[in-house]
Amino acid sequence: FCIGVVTTQTERDCTMSMITTLFLLLAVTANAFVVNPSAAAATRSKSVALNSEFQTRSMWNDGNNFGKGTFRFYKNFESWMGVFPQEDREAYPEIFSLPKGTYEVGMNKPLGIVFEEIEVGKGVFVQDLVEGGAADRQGKIQKGDILVGVTAIKIVGAKWERRLLPSRPFDFDTVVGAISSNEPKWGCDDVILMFERPGEADSAVTDKFLEFFNPPGDSPWKQRQ
Repeated sequence: FCIGVVTTQTERDCTMSMITTLFLLLAVTANAFVVNPSAAAATRSKSVALNSEFQTRSMWNDGNNFGKGTFRFYKNFESWMGVFPQEDREAYPEIFSLPKGTYEVGMNKPLGIVFEEIEVGKGVFVQDLVEGGAADRQGKIQKGDILVGVTAIKIVGAKWERRLLPSRPFDFDTVVGAISSNEPKWGCDDVILMFERPGEADSAVTDKFLEFFNPPGDSPWKQRQ
């Protein structure tokens, strides 16, 4: 997922009894994050809020406004939501707190997380933690947790943004690309990851919540560069 991050992917042609874990040491790429066509298709629906009256369109910049304004760089959930007035918090409390069983962490790279696809081409979970690595020392992430959100950098011309994107539809390579894109040259000193813990979270509630972060169909975030 960027320099020195350990990851894993189940080989397509091995049997269940002969699953091989692949460890990748990734180099920094120049073009930042690009959504694979399969992942883009899976997230094609227009972004909507949990309540239809709470509009999110102004959060997404396009044209000359791309890379400008309050929402150009995602630091963490509390900071992101801090710009909304108190009346919004009171009217839509479900938007202003993470769903039960869902949590967010900010981590420096290398992450020390071994990810594996949940099913071929869709979703990743924490298969293991590298002993003594960043995630192991941080102490919050557990084996089996599902990655449901990740920050990524998008570049359009000379402008760029960092956003948190719903990652449940992403394949392994798209997750790798998203994490890789959080580079210091774009002002990133960490990667923000959002996880869901099976047995504690309601996936339907989590996915509904994450619609808040899903780019609208005409956003540069849905376009391949």
